[in-house]
Amino acid sequence: MEQRARLPLSLFFFAILYGGMVCMAGVLGVKQVSLGPLAVEAGVFAFLLLVVMSSAVAELYGQRVATLLVRLGFVPLFVSAALIQIVLALPADPSMYPPAVNAFPIVVGQGVRLMLAGFISYGTSQTLNVLLFDRLRAGTGQMVWLRGMIASIASQILDTVLFITIGFLGERPILALMGGQMLTKVVLSVALVPVMITLLVRLGRWLDQRGPIV
Repeated sequence: MEQRARLPLSLFFFAILYGGMVCMAGVLGVKQVSLGPLAVEAGVFAFLLLVVMSSAVAELYGQRVATLLVRLGFVPLFVSAALIQIVLALPADPSMYPPAVNAFPIVVGQGVRLMLAGFISYGTSQTLNVLLFDRLRAGTGQMVWLRGMIASIASQILDTVLFITIGFLGERPILALMGGQMLTKVVLSVALVPVMITLLVRLGRWLDQRGPIV
């Protein structure tokens, strides 16, 4: 009898959510939000979910599976970017709400340089997050929250450096922009990641008790 590979329910769930958040991070990043004295582009919330999910998958299924998840994240990223360019090139319906016609390219449109910056920073920082999270196991053992927080801080800093350098070097001062973004992302990583990764790992184990996807 033919043996079928069984996909764990938690991995199926995380993969779907991960693909959605890869696409949403760029859209949410159009808005700058104020968190008390801190300011950051709103895409960081989706990116934090990506970091936590890849770490949770690494905890549940190992570094190889988590790294594969990160690499497969390029598929919805590239497809959504291509679809956006196609839709932008198509003429708008004359009856479309006029303010929406002007706002749509601003919300979803990105230059080639910013798109390239996003692709490179995503792949590099997420790969570092998974690698560092797994390597820290030797020193911190089962302290998932601590490994997740440290890996998140490092990957968020790398993401900021790569994205701002590639996207804005030569066009605007980047050091001050980097400093503010890094500070906010570090604070959010310290405040949110320990709780988020603890909950997602527990959720993953609970889902897997329900049985695999056949």
